[in-house]
Amino acid sequence: MKRLLSSNVYEGYINKNNQVCFAEAEWDCDVTQILPGSSLNEEGYLVSSIYFDDMYHSALEEKIAGTRFRKKFRIRSYELDNRLIRLECKSKYNEYISKIGAKLSLAEYNQIMQGDYTCLIKRKEQVCQELFCYNREKLLKPAVVVEYRREAYVSPLGNVRITFDKDISASTQTLDMFSEDYHTKKVLPDDIMVLEVKYDDYLPVHIRSILHTACTDRCAISKYVMCREEKRRVNFL
Repeated sequence: MKRLLSSNVYEGYINKNNQVCFAEAEWDCDVTQILPGSSLNEEGYLVSSIYFDDMYHSALEEKIAGTRFRKKFRIRSYELDNRLIRLECKSKYNEYISKIGAKLSLAEYNQIMQGDYTCLIKRKEQVCQELFCYNREKLLKPAVVVEYRREAYVSPLGNVRITFDKDISASTQTLDMFSEDYHTKKVLPDDIMVLEVKYDDYLPVHIRSILHTACTDRCAISKYVMCREEKRRVNFL
C-alpha cells in the first residue's frame, strides 16, 4: 500500500514580464536558480486529461465546495500520443493527497470512451477496479478534457516539484482527445501561466524563504474548475 504524502501547494501565475505573481505580489526569479541542476525548457510538454463526473456534477461541486474527502478519476495522455495513456485516480483526504494509476491500451481507452467499462473487470489494478465500481454505482462518464503545456522542475530534497502550466484549454466538442474532431479553447489569456510549488515531507529552507518573501497567502486556482466552467459556457452558447 502506498504511503500517503502531504501535498502543500502554493499557486500563482507568471506574467508577460516573466515575473512570478502570488496574490498581489510580484518577484523575479529563475527557477533554475531555485533548483540547482535543473534545465529550462521553454516549450514544456503537452498534458491532456479527460476527467470523469456523474450526472449531478458531484466532482465539480465537491471541488468548488472544498469537500474534505473527494476523488477524481481521469485518463491522461502526453503529447496526444495514444501509446502513452494512463488511468489515474487522485484522492484528497484533508491535507493529504494520494494518486494511483495504471496504463491503458488504446483499445481499452476506446471501449471506455464508448461507455463500456467491462474491460476493467479483468484488470487487477486498484484504480481500474474502482472506476468500474464507481461507474456502476454513480454512472461516471467523461465530462471535460483539460489540456495545457507544462514546464516541470524537480528537486530530490523534499521531492519539490515546481511546474509552470500555460495554454490551459478546455475541450469544446468531442471528449475523445485522439479524434480528428477534437478541439480546445483557452481559458486564460496568452500571457498568464499557472505556477504550482508542491512538496511531500518538507520544503527546503532556501525555497521556503523565497515563497515567504513573495507572499503571505496561498491562492486556490483549479484548472479543472476553469475548464468545466468554460465548457459549460460554450455549450450554453
